[in-house]
Amino acid sequence: MTLEGVLDIAMHSDSGMVRPHNEDSVYADPASGVVILADGMGGYNAGEVASGMATALLGNMLEEAFAAQPPYAEVGSRRYAEVALEREVSITNQSIYNAAQSQPQYAGMGTTLVAAVFHDDKVTVAHIGDSRMYRFRGGVFSQVTKDHSLLQEQIDSGMITQEQARHSQNRNLVTRALGVDPVVETEIHEYAVLPNDIFLLCSDGLNDMVEDDEIGMTVEALGANLKLCAAQLVQMANDNGGRDNVSVILVRIKSKFSAPRGFWQRFFAWFR
Repeated sequence: MTLEGVLDIAMHSDSGMVRPHNEDSVYADPASGVVILADGMGGYNAGEVASGMATALLGNMLEEAFAAQPPYAEVGSRRYAEVALEREVSITNQSIYNAAQSQPQYAGMGTTLVAAVFHDDKVTVAHIGDSRMYRFRGGVFSQVTKDHSLLQEQIDSGMITQEQARHSQNRNLVTRALGVDPVVETEIHEYAVLPNDIFLLCSDGLNDMVEDDEIGMTVEALGANLKLCAAQLVQMANDNGGRDNVSVILVRIKSKFSAPRGFWQRFFAWFR
């Protein structure tokens, strides 16, 4: 089942106003419903290599996996989208880690990751680190993922408030990253999708520079033209200082995309 006619996708990535080169990487395959964003770790060497490996390797492996078996297929108690994401992210992590260990110029490199697979009126989201996914639905803009960061842990423990977090010096300290250790824990969740939903994947170069309510208002105002909206979001981050690379992927759901089902699948679904 191809999703090219169902998903409207726009991407924009920029080095920002301070950094000399772009360590972010973005990927989209509308046919298989896969979008991926990675932010090479700013404090590590060769972050652009890590993020590029993450999007290229993971994107290619997921494309091959879903060509062989659809993401909505059931594998035990889970959908294949979750199984494939968990497996392929693990392989990607090991590949980046091995490259960092074997080549001195890449020592210590790592990247954040947020990847989404759209299938059967759902989206399965995998993330590591502080790159985010947001959703705009019915006038409400909300954060879908939860950062793996020191700042988020401080908020969760009650050490600081959300308001204090906006001015914290610890904004970019992640507690989980791809390629830094031989094994990484990937957080994966599945969410229902509705027509006219808009999903935003972004590196922290956007949400560190632009408040969530401003991002939401921009998505609402320009959501009919995703290419323009993506460019405007990046421009807003740069206008506010652009201290980091900034990347966005926008996905608008144009219509329902239920998976094809035979009689017996529909019959047993009635009893679930």
